[in-house]
Amino acid sequence: MKSKINFLMRNISFLSIILILFSCASKKDLIYYQNIDSLETKQNENSYEVKIQPDDLLMIIVSADDPEAALPFNLKTYSISNNNKLDVTRGQETVQTYLVDSKGNIEFPIVGSIKIGGLTRTEALQLLQNKIGNYIKKPIINLRITNFKVSLQGEVNLPGTYNVASERITLIEALSMAKDLTIYGKRNNILVIRERNGVKTYNRVDITKADFMNSPLYYLAQNDIVYVEPNRTKVNSSAVGPNTSVIISAVSILVSLAVLIFK
Repeated sequence: MKSKINFLMRNISFLSIILILFSCASKKDLIYYQNIDSLETKQNENSYEVKIQPDDLLMIIVSADDPEAALPFNLKTYSISNNNKLDVTRGQETVQTYLVDSKGNIEFPIVGSIKIGGLTRTEALQLLQNKIGNYIKKPIINLRITNFKVSLQGEVNLPGTYNVASERITLIEALSMAKDLTIYGKRNNILVIRERNGVKTYNRVDITKADFMNSPLYYLAQNDIVYVEPNRTKVNSSAVGPNTSVIISAVSILVSLAVLIFK
């Protein structure tokens, strides 16, 4: 009997050691910015701007020295009441937003159709100033994307789609919004899916190396999808089953009791 118990104990101990070895993660797989001390110092570039894309919703407000002259360029909308009727007296007044169509155009009051897709915010402002300047003197224009968003999936603590008010967000900021990667997230092979002019691109980022801060993927674009793959430990645990460690612990307790009883 004792020989059988000793045999079980040896096998359980061996199995436990194997599981521990396979579940161990290397430091280089977890630490961010590992080579940041050797990274060349560069001046912070504040010129990064996202480009306006189809399906963007733009809020455009025009003002001028003569407020009356700017009024025709600022259409107002009203909220719909519960019975689906427009109630101007009770509805909340809001500023009109402009949808960029599939060809990159918007329909703007007085001016008509303007091709704005593919332009940066600075370029779009300059174009609008030129167009509206034909009607009023020294127009002042405020433009922002109201539906700028990014999506995070996979091994992050809070996956989901996040609205971005600033129109400028880094990959690290986006991951922080999702409460960082889980311990099972693959930090050296993060997938960024980006669509530009109707063409999707698939890019990989290694955030364990600080070099990615100088890449075009450091700043995310409108509608980017960030996917964090599970590491080998998570994949293996899904095959073995999440209750394996519980079963091993239970068997160990039973064997220990058996040893005490039959000793």
